[in-house]
Amino acid sequence: MKDLHVIIVGAGIGGLTSALAFQRAGVAVSVYEQVSELGEVGAGITMGPNATRVLHHLGLEIPLANIGLTPRVRGARHYKTGERLRATPLLTTMLERWGAPYYQVHRADLHGIIANAVLANDPDCIHLGENFQSYTLAESFITAHFASGLAVSGDALVGADGIRSKLRECVFGPEDPFFTGNIAWRGLVPTDNLPNDFVKQRSAVWLGPDHHFVCYTVRNDNLLNYVAVAEKNGWAEEGWMIHSRVSEVLVEFSNWDPLIQVIIKQTMPDQCFKWALFDRDPLCQWTKGRVTLLGDAAHPMLPFMGQGAGMAIEDAIVLARCMRAYDEVPMALKRYEEVRMPRAHKAQLGARAQGQLMHDRDMSRHLVEPDQPRGDVSMFQYDATTAAV
Repeated sequence: MKDLHVIIVGAGIGGLTSALAFQRAGVAVSVYEQVSELGEVGAGITMGPNATRVLHHLGLEIPLANIGLTPRVRGARHYKTGERLRATPLLTTMLERWGAPYYQVHRADLHGIIANAVLANDPDCIHLGENFQSYTLAESFITAHFASGLAVSGDALVGADGIRSKLRECVFGPEDPFFTGNIAWRGLVPTDNLPNDFVKQRSAVWLGPDHHFVCYTVRNDNLLNYVAVAEKNGWAEEGWMIHSRVSEVLVEFSNWDPLIQVIIKQTMPDQCFKWALFDRDPLCQWTKGRVTLLGDAAHPMLPFMGQGAGMAIEDAIVLARCMRAYDEVPMALKRYEEVRMPRAHKAQLGARAQGQLMHDRDMSRHLVEPDQPRGDVSMFQYDATTAAV
């Protein structure tokens, strides 16, 4: 299709990757974001070959390599002793086996290189401070309405506005996500005061009853990002920027490997946050006419497989390819849904299962790489740049 204009609600990683994919497909695109300053919250993020090959395809191979780090191994440790339970080489095997690297990056750095690429193609593509409210549909176009009074018309409307998606609510009605019973803390730690041999490993995860602790380095090994998860009730506040006391994390993991205590104590005081983990059941439909959903708006992903951003990045390239392949917009969006929904639902439910496995009280189950979902070869093998559309 030619001479199209796509409107995207949300300028996170999924929304901006979608914008870049549309631009590379020759489709005009405008992105509308409610915050007044372009950026990304959070800290570390991991990306498997399924995500990095898409970013390479979109021309980001060099900038991605400049911000990404690859650990030597991915493994699991006993929560009390720190003894390694299993180890899977990553530094050499990922590129050799899957044809694309595995990276650890700072989320803001990843967001920045995608945004820079989008703006290099069109400096006027991204519009900030615009809070999406509703849409109206005509026979041959759709109009998005914003709180400022702005109304923008285009051929298609894409919701990439996260787990609390306003566009999703407009299309399918209100439905609150549910609390999973898990609370997560995240922190950033300067690596200067950590054991050098540990920093060189770049990645570690401790598994134990009702808890787990994941950490990995970012920004040229100068910072260690950690995520500590515990099954807890009594607090269920959602949000990425809720400050927490470092002492609270120390108490929660007080009987764990002493190295974890060392890491937590080095957390920068203004870089300790906590949030309750919410989830949604898979939708049976993402698309309605000229509207569709992408990323967490379509399939919110618990963080236990490290595939939240990866699934959104896959969505983005498949959506752009479908828009280029089909003559009618509703047909293109429906085909995108048909291609992506089985894959995304498998990952969504797999992340739930992975979280339960990580908190298993039977430590012997952690001695081998699980068959599902992290050991599922199709997770990394999948190529969204060539998937049949």
